[in-house]
Amino acid sequence: MIQQMSMKIVLASDHGGYALKEKIKAWLTEAGHQVRDFGCFGTDSVDYPDFALPAAQALSRGEADRGVFVCTTGIGMSICANKVKGVRCALCADSMTARMTREHNDTNALALGAGVVGENLAREILFTWLDTPFSEAARHQRRIDKISAFES
Repeated sequence: MIQQMSMKIVLASDHGGYALKEKIKAWLTEAGHQVRDFGCFGTDSVDYPDFALPAAQALSRGEADRGVFVCTTGIGMSICANKVKGVRCALCADSMTARMTREHNDTNALALGAGVVGENLAREILFTWLDTPFSEAARHQRRIDKISAFES
């Protein structure tokens, strides 16, 4: 694992992702990152947009370098995060897509499904995603620029 400089990372989950979010928070803190936890804060049923949208907005405003979103499948959280201008959230269930989404798409948010990936795989995906730089290849930047232009 490559050791990145400390980053500011927003974190959000629903009840289905709560336990994995707590693990992720500990891993990130242990690795020296600054974590801002937007909740949820327990296993009682909640609505994922109530936590994903404020976290994604903070990321969009530049209050964090990256965001991590967790629910049972990762789908709901990724949909919410991607509704916020400037957020490029990828739902990943393996380390290859985590690497590629950073190299090719310069994603600033990661969604994980707590019911899809186990703890060990989640950790591998997370740190692969955090440690992989954007390739800065012209073709990839051109594609990202087209997405950003459409958002505007």
